[in-house]
Amino acid sequence: MTGVTPGVTASGKAAAGVPDGSPDREKPVVGLGRAALAVLVLICGFTLFLGFANKDRCTGPEFDAWGRSGPDFDTRKYMDVCYSDIQYLWIGRDIDKHVFPYVHGGINERGEMVGGAVEYPVLTGLMIWAGALFATTDAGFLLYSALLMAPFGLATAWLLGRLSRWRALLWALSPPMVLYAFHNWELPVVACAVAAVYVVHRGWGKRGADRPLRQRAYVAAALLGIGFAFKIYPAIFVLPLMLYVVTGGVRGRELPEGRTSDVPGMVRTALVAMGTAVAVNIPFAVAGFNGWLASFAFQGMRKADISSNSIWFWALRPSSNTDNAVVHGLIGIASPVFMFASFGVACYVGWSRYQREGTFPWVAVSAAMLCGFLLLHKVHSPQYTLWLVPMFVLMRIKWGWIIAYFFADLAMGVGIFLWFGEIAADRPAGIYDGFAAQAVMVGVWGRAGLLIGLFIAFLAARSTVDPPLMTRQDEFLPAKS
Repeated sequence: MTGVTPGVTASGKAAAGVPDGSPDREKPVVGLGRAALAVLVLICGFTLFLGFANKDRCTGPEFDAWGRSGPDFDTRKYMDVCYSDIQYLWIGRDIDKHVFPYVHGGINERGEMVGGAVEYPVLTGLMIWAGALFATTDAGFLLYSALLMAPFGLATAWLLGRLSRWRALLWALSPPMVLYAFHNWELPVVACAVAAVYVVHRGWGKRGADRPLRQRAYVAAALLGIGFAFKIYPAIFVLPLMLYVVTGGVRGRELPEGRTSDVPGMVRTALVAMGTAVAVNIPFAVAGFNGWLASFAFQGMRKADISSNSIWFWALRPSSNTDNAVVHGLIGIASPVFMFASFGVACYVGWSRYQREGTFPWVAVSAAMLCGFLLLHKVHSPQYTLWLVPMFVLMRIKWGWIIAYFFADLAMGVGIFLWFGEIAADRPAGIYDGFAAQAVMVGVWGRAGLLIGLFIAFLAARSTVDPPLMTRQDEFLPAKS
């Protein structure tokens, strides 16, 4: 359908006052062909293999009665920089006992998960249980979990290839994929977030993006609701999606006839997202309310401590010691307040762009909101970088931002475990005592500064799914912004 905006018929385009041949006419978005997509997915598969091999260095060669790797697992997991939450959590959550999550579990007075409860949303808990089902050791649990999650990583590469062509190599070949693909259970939730962008801008089936915007938005909202049930963060993308729907998509061309806004479509988009999240959670809440509630209680009780490495912990040293209830109470209030304020700023700037350009930049706003979340949440685990990498693909920002963030993330991803190893061995671990602590500081404050810069850069940049489509010459290189 050359010359027709995705989701808009030729007659609708003419009605919008954009004749064929005008400079404002949008080109059809063309993703990679089948052969190129196959190469992209194959490259991603190789990177995932490297990611598994990196974590597998911590397994075996011996196993104790509980299936824990030996010898010296507690030392190797840090000093060999091969730690993964997957392998570590084999013991302590009844995962090794193959207990179905949440149903019989809860959280005790010390804040410990018991009886099969895990600290993650329900679909991640289900993924954990499935990965352990046939495992008898932590090595088997890591292997089966990797096999379960790898298809989500490959699917993300495919979706990004269809959306952004060869820029998807930023996902398929990124260092964070080697460091974190199998560090925790991030790949399924990233796939949900990217799939939501895909269905909004590419649709599905033969009609593709010619499907009505409302229909595409409802499916995207459902995907974001499913993502919430894996890891919370996709829920923040629902608000920008709602604003995209209420403004009628690209230059308002998909507004209902005779209307200047689509409030019913916006409200239904929110209801679909919430309804999906509730529908996924209800069976677990009914089957074991205490175990289901424990996952939220655990995260609410978690402090900005040495394991979280958020700016809150480091900026308030030494007052942020875990025994300082007053400071952590203030962090518990300040973190969400500032985080939601950043969301409001992102939406305000996005709305200003909509008034100038005629299209609400929902992907750019989502990317900026993610930066606000990562910067201001009281927990900033290293593997969260995997959430951000697709935004490097989808947003046309300068290469300098991307390279700098990968370097800061590498400093954190390596330094944090070497530092933990120094602490565990009771060796000097101060900022002036060696590389590990210094690398952690580079990681913490380097990421923080870059997230502030990226917040601004994302809001000023165009997405790779925005019209007009990039030319052949600049389809891979980020635009100057």
